Amino acid sequence: MTEAGWLPAPVKELFGAEATADESYDVLTVDVPPASWITALETARDRLGCTYFDWLSAVDEPGLGFRVAAHVAALGPVRRLLLRTTVPHDAATLPSAVSVYAGAAWHERETHEMFGVTFEGHPALHHLLLPDTFEGHPLRKDFVLAARVAKAWPGAKEPGESAGEHAGPKRRQMLPPG
Repeated sequence: MTEAGWLPAPVKELFGAEATADESYDVLTVDVPPASWITALETARDRLGCTYFDWLSAVDEPGLGFRVAAHVAALGPVRRLLLRTTVPHDAATLPSAVSVYAGAAWHERETHEMFGVTFEGHPALHHLLLPDTFEGHPLRKDFVLAARVAKAWPGAKEPGESAGEHAGPKRRQMLPPG
């Protein structure tokens, strides 16, 4: 898709030649390369009037990298924009969006802590939710939960796996009242 109904110009003109866009459920989603991340956020704020910063987070996409997304909006009339970029697992670094949206500071700290994405130029990229002694990034797909290592998972892992010699007694069937 090259145009969205509410954009003043084609997507590639606003966000660069490598930008792609799609619109569904009244949210325009624009994907940009990591080198265009800050420029895309500035374009959203300055040219599209998206002055409301809602949230920023990431998704671990195995084989692709971390897809970092920022949701911003224009308030009059309401227009929602989701900006996304993908950084590789082995070089998970993006410039900080704090200079564009001050509200991004907390979200970048959380994304750094949970996924390990580094935001260069962030004023205070230290622990937010986890203890300082915590090792690892718990929202990465390759993060091993300590509880699963210490004790085997009690539930069925695959369909039919719990039926057999380890299955407990069945509950007595309850009859409906009356």
